[in-house]
Amino acid sequence: MPPQNEPAERHTLSLLVDNEPGVLARIVGLFSGRGYNIDSLTVSEVSHESHLSRITIVTTGAPMIIDQIKSQLDRLVPVHRVIDLTVTGKTLERELALIKVRGSGENRREALLIADSFRARTVDTTLESFVFEITGKPDKIDQFVSLLAPLGLVEVSRTGVAAIGRGPEGM
Repeated sequence: MPPQNEPAERHTLSLLVDNEPGVLARIVGLFSGRGYNIDSLTVSEVSHESHLSRITIVTTGAPMIIDQIKSQLDRLVPVHRVIDLTVTGKTLERELALIKVRGSGENRREALLIADSFRARTVDTTLESFVFEITGKPDKIDQFVSLLAPLGLVEVSRTGVAAIGRGPEGM
């Protein structure tokens, strides 16, 4: 049983895996079976020739739990590499979101001003609503959404975190 006083930490894990059926299910099953939560999950093929995909997982837990997650992921057969980007300290994280806002009159003007200050693009507009596109760090998107909430926020769609280490080295 982990000590109760260990604070939860947010970690971004990057995995290089075989691009084949069932790999994602095995990884998600590992989290689910042990009661670990996934805050964000993105997957994409990164090498067609090598049939490799990159999975980026954002999770939260005590340091001991994070170490256990990394160790268990590293033992899965289709996983070639597990990197804790949070530990490396040299990470770029970005996320894309589409945000729909309903409004007219002053709320409409206010929503456009907020979008402009966050460098969000208007990708759809009607007489009753807007859809904004914003890219940035997850906390920037959280701030943008919270400012739009009182102005008529309808819905939010987020891609999840894409992350990569800085510098000349790869995974």
